[in-house]
Amino acid sequence: MISDKPALVLLHGVTMSAKAWQDVTPLLTAHHEVVALTALGHNGGAPVTRRPVHVTDLVDDAERALDDLGLERAHLAGNSLGGWMAIELARRGRADSVCALSPAGFWEAGATGQTAGVKKLRRMIAVTRLTHRLQPLALHARLVRRIGMRDIARRAERLTPEQALEAARDLLGCTVIDDLLGNEEQLAPLADPPCPITLAWSAHDAILLPDVNGSIARERIPKAHFEILPGVGHVPMIDDPALVARTILATTGALT
Repeated sequence: MISDKPALVLLHGVTMSAKAWQDVTPLLTAHHEVVALTALGHNGGAPVTRRPVHVTDLVDDAERALDDLGLERAHLAGNSLGGWMAIELARRGRADSVCALSPAGFWEAGATGQTAGVKKLRRMIAVTRLTHRLQPLALHARLVRRIGMRDIARRAERLTPEQALEAARDLLGCTVIDDLLGNEEQLAPLADPPCPITLAWSAHDAILLPDVNGSIARERIPKAHFEILPGVGHVPMIDDPALVARTILATTGALT
């Protein structure tokens, strides 16, 4: 990967794919060479070769992708599971900076993952599976898009019907949902980060609450810059791509 612009690698959340960044990427390319990766076991990503799959396996796969791109280090931005992965890559010395948008992995010790947020995700997954034959028609309705994705976004109706359908297809094509939502993994403390880290929490996150998971994140990475993103839900790329782009660029130093 050869470019005059610094590399920026984007990492999506669980059940999603690189397409989650499609409205954000054009807002970043003036400053960075942008690559959006699709995680192991997700729709369009590398297939799983062993079970159960752990977050470490996804991080290993992402690190191999950096190697394939010829990137020893890069600026990293990730949402939810992708934010967790970005922090773990930073721990391995692969990040110039990290912008973690409502990152997963911050819950109390001994938690099994069966939190209220995970229950909401499981409900959304079940409904998507049950209604998959109706989705090509139903998702043309703005109200259906808004209600169907209400747990992860406040303004899902701003997505086009095709974008909403692609998100549903990504969910149905994810083969590692049960592995990732049903284990006891969590993010270990990182007292002295090897690069600048921004923890940017969605103000209206209904999956990982800012007052709960966000507070744990601040305790475990006390030197990170913490901020609240107004007006957005758990997947802020859906609600406000411009806000997400500005937050990432502020972290990478492109706006200074």
